[in-house]
Amino acid sequence: MIPKVFREVIDLGDGRTISLETGKLAKQAHGSVVVQMGKAMLLCTVVSNYKQSDVDFLPLTVDYREKFAAAGRYPGGFFKREARPSDGEVLTMRLVDRVLRPLFPKDYHAEVQVMIQLMSHDEDVMPDALAGLAASAAIQLSDFPFECPISEARVGRINGEFVINPNRAQLAESDIDMMIGASADSVMMVEGEMDEISEEEMADAIKFAHEAIKVQCAAQIKLAEAFGKKETRVYQGEREDEELAAKINELTYDKCYAIAKKGTSKVERTNAFAEIKEEVIASFTEEELEDYGDLVSKYFNKSQKAAVRELTLSEGLRLDGRKTTDIRPIWCEVDYLPSVHGSSIFTRGETQALATVTLGTSRDAMKIDMPSYEGEENFYLHYNFPPFCTGEARPLRGTSRREVGHGNLAQRGLKGMIPADCPYTVRVVSEVLESNGSSSMATVCAGTMALMDAGVKMIRPVSGIAMGLISDGDRYAVLSDILGDEDHLGDMDFKVTGTTEGITACQMDIKVKGLSYEILVNALKQARDGRFHILGKITDTIATANGEVKDHAPKMINRRIPNDMIGAFIGPSGKHIQELQKETGTTIVITEDAVTEEGIIEILGTDPAGIEQVIARIESMLFKPQVGSAYEVKVIKMLDFGAVVEYVEAPGNEVLLHVSELAWERTENVTDVVNMGDVFDVKYFGLDPRTRKEKVSRKALLPKPEGYVARPPRDDKRSGGRDNRSRDNRGRDDRKPRAPRKEE
Repeated sequence: MIPKVFREVIDLGDGRTISLETGKLAKQAHGSVVVQMGKAMLLCTVVSNYKQSDVDFLPLTVDYREKFAAAGRYPGGFFKREARPSDGEVLTMRLVDRVLRPLFPKDYHAEVQVMIQLMSHDEDVMPDALAGLAASAAIQLSDFPFECPISEARVGRINGEFVINPNRAQLAESDIDMMIGASADSVMMVEGEMDEISEEEMADAIKFAHEAIKVQCAAQIKLAEAFGKKETRVYQGEREDEELAAKINELTYDKCYAIAKKGTSKVERTNAFAEIKEEVIASFTEEELEDYGDLVSKYFNKSQKAAVRELTLSEGLRLDGRKTTDIRPIWCEVDYLPSVHGSSIFTRGETQALATVTLGTSRDAMKIDMPSYEGEENFYLHYNFPPFCTGEARPLRGTSRREVGHGNLAQRGLKGMIPADCPYTVRVVSEVLESNGSSSMATVCAGTMALMDAGVKMIRPVSGIAMGLISDGDRYAVLSDILGDEDHLGDMDFKVTGTTEGITACQMDIKVKGLSYEILVNALKQARDGRFHILGKITDTIATANGEVKDHAPKMINRRIPNDMIGAFIGPSGKHIQELQKETGTTIVITEDAVTEEGIIEILGTDPAGIEQVIARIESMLFKPQVGSAYEVKVIKMLDFGAVVEYVEAPGNEVLLHVSELAWERTENVTDVVNMGDVFDVKYFGLDPRTRKEKVSRKALLPKPEGYVARPPRDDKRSGGRDNRSRDNRGRDDRKPRAPRKEE
């Protein structure tokens, strides 16, 4: 029996549509939906266990995968099966997770699994912009306790006009690439990169995307109503005890407030709060702790959070004693590591990042191989967050999703300031050595200094800052350069990177509903002041990029040659280029420019003399003598009928000097006039019309001997030939006829 299909269409207003469909696929999942835009189709399924997990958080897993079959391709490598997720897939998972997680009840601890997969790809559709819509639509069709529908949309700006969900070609022309996640009444997540835009422009882009998201949320509600809205499941929530909560608040609130007001360090503060907690626990009997010991920790944390928030709202003070706009002390250093191509240390309060830069050729570019996108990155950043940076010992299980996300944010903040004509592939690595605050923004600052230390000519230096917000509805405080604790207890965590000219990247997680755009813009302007302060510290340490790369760092020179010369330069089986690399101690990479149809030769080496030798070889290949000009040549080979000479200014560029062009007098032996190694001038005549070979002459630059008489030109009409037959005998044959064969 053909299942009944329910469908809802979203009109984007420019001829494009997005459809939501359910009822056909994956019906045993608690909710499933197919989202289609153009030929792109995503299937999203959601399932949640009915039994609560024995944890104090929501065990939510968001998994996004792009199937290679969706684009009619095979997975790369020997193992022809999709395996671990790519960085691009991980970043999409994070975008969806950050919007969904806050909308589940705080006491809902049943395991939730959201699986999104790209089943059909369209070159004109970027599927990651549809993942949040697919996840929310599937949840709306389930019985999960979930506050309200949400969606995500990408916004770009082309020629001053905002565009929703632009394709990749449009995005290449856009000066904004932002992903916004929101419900119908509140923006919840923002992440993206920009070409140095203002705070007001950023707010306008968010507003534009939010209007489109409202339409998508309404479509989800219509689809769920048509399908049949399920009753929200009943679950066993967390136990509550209002009397106990009031008792603990009375015992601890004032003490927590006093500790928060002291402005101590992270370790001192943590120990002081721990002592209060131990005192509270000690005030209960063993029997009481067995009954509700888990609630004691919960209510203590709640009291501590309330005290810290009130201190900031009422007195404008923070945990470490700063005012809301203060930035922690900063110290910086460059050229710290002697063997790397560029290095720096950036320390802000109790957060420290050590950044290194490595310079390479196009062969070192980061390859991206996804069903929805294939390409290369010539600038990329890797971020490492080891356990010791927070004073912890925990298992190492490879690169975490958090490390991928924070590294991507820092990369987006910096990459727009790498000039287009930078000849290198540039890799930045950030090692976070201490963390109490935003290590991703410390990475941006350390990365800027390391790049300039390496001699990368950045357009402008970039700084970054993490901001926070505390609000109780009537009052609010924007916090500059937040601590780790302030990130946890605040209502908004937003990170902004930029230059003196504008914002280059941002990441925001907004926890408070109905945040006004006025507060958002004010927060962004306060962030700008903080960025400028930090930027001043950076430029005090290193104001501009070093004029040259370090002595031990590779120098890169690019040259272009016609495509038809690439083969000659490489040589048979790469013989010429391999010998040249060995002779000069350089690395030579050749690529083709599809637009100009030229070969691009990248020369990388630490020895300038070796690089110059390669350049000389290229210039020799490109050498084109001009007809009528004189050139200095050197004899490199002797022949019976002339000498092979090479142009002194273009070694390796050879031409035959015929014996008849050596001197005005008749030359019997070549050695009578020239010998191996002789250097002299010749005149270039271009192609000889008779031989179709290049012609040069030594005698043309010599004075004619007195009484010289030129030999008469050869008479091409003279008769001759192998059989001495004249025109009159043509066709005659005086040869005797051959005897007939004997028959066998």
